[in-house]
Amino acid sequence: MKRDELRKLRDKNVVELQKALSDAREDLRVFKFDLAAGKVKNIGTIIETRKKIARIMTYLNEKTKDNKNG
Repeated sequence: MKRDELRKLRDKNVVELQKALSDAREDLRVFKFDLAAGKVKNIGTIIETRKKIARIMTYLNEKTKDNKNG
């Protein structure tokens, strides 16, 4: 991910992050099915999607902690 994409993720609110997380998980599911079917040759997309999910979850956890504490 590029810095601009990371900045956009960080600026999103909790609802938008949850939507982005749902979309990324759906993309990962599709990639896994395509890999099993032999349609995908580049597993880098799967790896990048998993990293994107982890980043979104990190930002989501930061936002929810901020809401609980403040």
